[in-house]
Amino acid sequence: MTPATSTPRPRKRFRPRPRAWAAALAGAVLALAPGGGPRAAEPSGDPGGLRYGVDDGPYLNRFVRQGPVAAHLVLRSGRDPRILVAFPAGDSGVGLWFGHRGAPMAWSLTAPPTPISLADAKGRPLHGVSFALEARADALRPVRALLSSVRVLRDYPDLHGLPPALLIDPAARSDTLTWARDRLDGAPGYRLAVQVIHGSLRDGRMVAAADGRIGLRIQALSGEAPLTPLGGADLMNSAAASDPAARNALSFLSYREKFLAGSWRFDTYFGRDTLMTLELLTPVLQPAAVEDGLGAVVSRLAPDGEVAHEESIGEFAILAHLKAGQPPSDAPVFDYGMIDSSYMLAPVAADWLVDDPRGRGRAAAYLAAPDGRAGNPSERVGAALVRNFRFVVAQTRPFASQPRVDRLLALKPGHVAGQWRDSPNGLGGGRYPYDVNLVFAPAALSAIGRIEAAGLLAPYETAGDRTAFRAAERTAAVWRARAPGYFTVRIGAAAARRMVAAYARDQGVPASPALAALGQAALAFPALALDAGGAPIPILHSDEGFDLLFGRPDARGLSQEVEAMMRPFPAGLMTDVGLLVADPVFASPTKRAAFTRGDYHGEVVWSWQQAVLAAGLERQLRRTDLPPAVRARLRAAQARLWSAIEATRPAANSELWSWTWSGGRYRTAPFGAGKAGSEEADAAQLWSTVYLAVRPPPRAASRP
Repeated sequence: MTPATSTPRPRKRFRPRPRAWAAALAGAVLALAPGGGPRAAEPSGDPGGLRYGVDDGPYLNRFVRQGPVAAHLVLRSGRDPRILVAFPAGDSGVGLWFGHRGAPMAWSLTAPPTPISLADAKGRPLHGVSFALEARADALRPVRALLSSVRVLRDYPDLHGLPPALLIDPAARSDTLTWARDRLDGAPGYRLAVQVIHGSLRDGRMVAAADGRIGLRIQALSGEAPLTPLGGADLMNSAAASDPAARNALSFLSYREKFLAGSWRFDTYFGRDTLMTLELLTPVLQPAAVEDGLGAVVSRLAPDGEVAHEESIGEFAILAHLKAGQPPSDAPVFDYGMIDSSYMLAPVAADWLVDDPRGRGRAAAYLAAPDGRAGNPSERVGAALVRNFRFVVAQTRPFASQPRVDRLLALKPGHVAGQWRDSPNGLGGGRYPYDVNLVFAPAALSAIGRIEAAGLLAPYETAGDRTAFRAAERTAAVWRARAPGYFTVRIGAAAARRMVAAYARDQGVPASPALAALGQAALAFPALALDAGGAPIPILHSDEGFDLLFGRPDARGLSQEVEAMMRPFPAGLMTDVGLLVADPVFASPTKRAAFTRGDYHGEVVWSWQQAVLAAGLERQLRRTDLPPAVRARLRAAQARLWSAIEATRPAANSELWSWTWSGGRYRTAPFGAGKAGSEEADAAQLWSTVYLAVRPPPRAASRP
């Protein structure tokens, strides 16, 4: 795939605002080929297919992968019911939204999704699923059907106006509503057929039978080209944990072309997600699978070496090209708006190519292989990596030569996010993120130095590259010595205790465990980010786990990092249902309002962030230079963390969860369960499967 050179648009995991392309295309008139009915129907015949389910609050999820079909069915119950099927092929999907109800209703699946392949009116293949479901409701009124890119579906509740070409009316017959159309460029498109098999169809409404039940049979299909499944012994080795839920999720999200970030909302490539997953999962992945993942990142590098954050493919790519005034085309458009991914590639590559014996033995051949880009088939993986390394060296040189705050690595102009906390308030208005500046930048420089020292880059680098790469570790040392001071937040003991006690009352949680953990000493912790003027934003955060995973802090710094995270909430991040990713206890009221347990990057638990900390603790405990007291603190933190992880094991493969306090304890709560919009967690999340490799130590594993 050829990286786009057009101005990137950031894609973020948060409740989106209306998209510019919707307004730009509002007056467009696009001729669509008529969608046709099925000409043939037969099940796919892959006996080794994948079928499993995950139920979470009002969301019923069913995953199917067999032959050319890969599909994720999501049924949302409640007052705003919805039926949605997402397909990894082309990041496509179909969805049907129903009118708001005065009383909640619940879906039940009466026939599980079964793979089918049909032909459209032109004889072209469509692949998808057929299933049946039932609801106890007097009537259901469809208000919108969308057949398009998953990105259109996930943004729909927050869009004000959709391109007219996407708004199609159903064809109605006695008991069935059918929506069908070609893709905007005339390629095979989508089909959604809803048949009332119990009750009746009246004036476009599904009306219950005399027993108060409505039964539906549904077909959902996409014409996008299927991906190549990666699973079983081709994906994992014998060291992988025997966790069926994690294995299922990883298998559904793994393909030769790429790993999917999460389903249903992120059914495509994300650079950051791929790299972090590889960092944690590599010990249990087959070598070819590791290189497939690295190859997906390398093949999407920008000309200057930046790592792509996300891709627009299928119909979303067509919409992007139309917005730019270009003819309809599905040529991928890559987003380079995030800054963290570009500094993650080198550490992950070095861990495989230099430190892992399996990768080291394959390194020369892998680096000499084509990088897979259609626009430049002659470029080798090694040459593409060198482009990224040049970018890292160039971006980090200014601060190393003159360590001023304005020379730290900042978000790109016009962007409110640039790392994994990619919601509008994820960094609390910060411009210089902690993780990029204190962890990933120096880690990338050190990794470049290790790969250079291994002699792997010689066929692809210039003499100037060689000089710069050999100096990379010295540059990293400057970053490690000078950057942390800008981020340090200090709060007096009395003020800290007062703020913690007040915030505990506001949150309705007990203050005594948090106050006991604070003691009488002043606090010092690193800010989540610096604002545009270089002032620290005093929010406790889980990103210090990255330093344990990628860095080598001294004994004192290591103790402070672990202590800040492991104190009981709200003095720290720890609860009985997991490690929170943020705690605004020491921030202003305005900042606190943006970091609640209902905010995407607020006081919520992200499964993979716990895995990062768990892996980081294990990595630091392998060191031989730590004093006994520090090792004891790490062991205690490890046991406490794994206790929380095991207590929420059923949710481990999902994206994130929230919590409540009731009956004298913390309890998990589905994130987004009470909202009708697109802000909901993925039932399968790539980097949440990393517990297949991140395992509890023997003592923690033996605890009840």
